[in-house]
Amino acid sequence: MAYKTIQVKTEGRVGVITLDRPEALNALCDALTGELADALAKFESDDGIGCVVLTGSKKAFAAGADIKELQGRDFIGLYLNDPFEKTWESVARFRKPIIAAVSGYALGGGCEIAMMCDFIIASTTAKFGQPEINLGVMPGSGGTQRLPRAVGKAKAMDLCLTGRQMTAEEAERAGLVSRIVAVDELMDVAMEAAESIASKSLPIAMMTKEAINRSFEIGLTEGVRWERRVFQSQFTTEDQTEGMEAFAEKRAAHFKHK
Repeated sequence: MAYKTIQVKTEGRVGVITLDRPEALNALCDALTGELADALAKFESDDGIGCVVLTGSKKAFAAGADIKELQGRDFIGLYLNDPFEKTWESVARFRKPIIAAVSGYALGGGCEIAMMCDFIIASTTAKFGQPEINLGVMPGSGGTQRLPRAVGKAKAMDLCLTGRQMTAEEAERAGLVSRIVAVDELMDVAMEAAESIASKSLPIAMMTKEAINRSFEIGLTEGVRWERRVFQSQFTTEDQTEGMEAFAEKRAAHFKHK
């Protein structure tokens, strides 16, 4: 499939997806999110990919949903042909680790897509927000659900009800962003993190991601019990044997992803 709104490349075991609608500040139109879903599906089925980096331009990660597309839709149309569930949520459903590398605007849908990733590395110019209230609607792809889990109720209420933007520094203090780097260093740092993740055992990384995400869905006692069972199951893998043998022998592990 030839992509028109994103760029896709592979560097070693890392897949890189760059949102590429510069004329619209990477606004999330149906074509873009469809191509994003397609690219993620291909990376998920590729055994040679251990991590993905999702990024945009220096000016904008994604400035939001494409309002021109949404403006003419009605309830029944959105309900029966839900673009958020069909394509946007492909980021949240992606089973391998995925990092959002954010510069510039990550607003509305752009902020929601970034939050669907496993963690966000932001440049000093990054700005996050859920300004949908200024358009007479509220966030519709996780902004009222993922944002409070990331930054707490008070901060989420503030952002969603006022529509204001949050700097990278505020986002890091609030827990939305894992780290902040200079603009020109963003992709280098994101790739270094992705390469580190991709060098680990893929099934173990996927199980770790699943366990952390599960912590938001169930209580602590059941979560710890579930974590322990998954941990125990990992002792059936070749990578557990190799990892522990390599540690004992004081050498680098060579994982087979099995």
